[in-house]
Amino acid sequence: MRRSTAKAPAAAPQSAAAGADFPRSAPAAVPTEAPAGSPAGPPAGPPVDTTPRQQLQTEFPFELPRGYVDESGTVHRDGVMRLSTARDELIPLRDVRVQENPAYLSVVLLGRVITRLGTLAMVHDGVVENMFASDLAFLQDFYRQINAEGHTRAAVECPHCSEPFEVELGGSRLGES
Repeated sequence: MRRSTAKAPAAAPQSAAAGADFPRSAPAAVPTEAPAGSPAGPPAGPPVDTTPRQQLQTEFPFELPRGYVDESGTVHRDGVMRLSTARDELIPLRDVRVQENPAYLSVVLLGRVITRLGTLAMVHDGVVENMFASDLAFLQDFYRQINAEGHTRAAVECPHCSEPFEVELGGSRLGES
């Protein structure tokens, strides 16, 4: 014969408003009297971090050197680029155009991360491929700057004259580090 232990009744599910997406906290402890001679006050627990957290900037405004000219002749120069995700860098690798010509990677990648350009309703790789070369070079450099968080340069010193200067450490193409 099998024996089983009695199961504890299941707790009622929490609603989303009650914080169902967050782990439940342990039930509050019942306060007890403090021993004679001990200081009164709340029990000691882990220290609470009260320093304000810096908010992560994920979108960055830019202005193109020349500007994208749409089919009606309107020039669009002001735009916004967001930080790239791993997915943004992986998906273009499956694109047939990129597989046939790896130089097309930057066009497809920039089409994914530029969220606004002038008054265009949508920015995609077709817009990027019709930009002037100087604007494309600007956007490639801007992409590297915002996604590397300024860590692509290193201060070094000439071994011969001891003159300090900076060198670029980043990859030569978008998607490289």
